Amino acid sequence: MIFVTLGTQDKSFERLLSAIDREINKKNINDRVIVQAGITKYQSKNMEIFDLIPKDKFEELIEQCDLLITHGGVGSILAGLTHGKKVIAAPRLAKYNEHVNDHQLQIVENFGKSKYLLALKDFSKLGKVIKKSKNFKPKKFVSNTETIIKNIEDYIDKL
Repeated sequence: MIFVTLGTQDKSFERLLSAIDREINKKNINDRVIVQAGITKYQSKNMEIFDLIPKDKFEELIEQCDLLITHGGVGSILAGLTHGKKVIAAPRLAKYNEHVNDHQLQIVENFGKSKYLLALKDFSKLGKVIKKSKNFKPKKFVSNTETIIKNIEDYIDKL
């Protein structure tokens, strides 16, 4: 199963869903596709599309999916990585009115360069990126949160 999450951004991201629909029609995607679309309004006979999914169901879908296709939001990317999932991340871009700036491009590029995920910048190459994902072994993500909390606690204790 492929889980697609577009986050809760206040701008549409139809461009990604259109690309996925094209690949389903070309038979490059044969898996069940479930989408958390947020405010993006998109109709497809090929995908199960929901506006918002409750947190427990969202976590369940992340756990069940074989591939996570997501926008370039850090929260969505980390949700996939912390569950050890293969992730394809596609940045929302300002020129398409998908975001106010292009910071998601930098996020996706940095995670991609570090081998945590596959970056999708050219949506016409989605089929090739999906094919590449079959053999992709993402770098294991290790959170540094506990170390940061401990360092802050140690600092506070010294005050």
